[in-house]
Amino acid sequence: MIDPITALAGIQSAISMVKKAAKVANDLGSLAPMIGKMFDAKSTATKALIEAKKGKGNGSNMGTALQIEMALEQARAFEEELKMLFMTTGKVDVWQKIKERQAQMDLDDARELRALQKAEKKAKEKAAEMQELAMIIGGCAFVMFLVFIGIYELMEFCATTRRCGR
Repeated sequence: MIDPITALAGIQSAISMVKKAAKVANDLGSLAPMIGKMFDAKSTATKALIEAKKGKGNGSNMGTALQIEMALEQARAFEEELKMLFMTTGKVDVWQKIKERQAQMDLDDARELRALQKAEKKAKEKAAEMQELAMIIGGCAFVMFLVFIGIYELMEFCATTRRCGR
């Protein structure tokens, strides 16, 4: 797991790198790898902060919320700058295609996550069912063992006293 502070610094570093490259780049296509890295850094930072929060005890809620929101606000502002860059270069259609592709990929990710959660839930249910079955079999075996011991003791009693029944 990556440290949330490092992940947030990664967003800031990626944004500044893209801004510097944008000043000297001839076209937007040459910026694509750096822009992609910036959005990867944003995603990594968000996941790192969520994981860090799951760990609890890693600072205050206010501090974590502040870090998350400041980094995401910086990324949102950069995305607006990027959108304006596409518009000023006459590539609005490309920006629209990028946003459509992003929405489709987000939808696919959500579907995949739901499928994974469903499979995980099913596996847990199966494990619980198997554990319940094992407990039932174990309980039945224990009762059978006690019955066997009881019958054995009764037979021994009958053999030693030569008296069984009436």
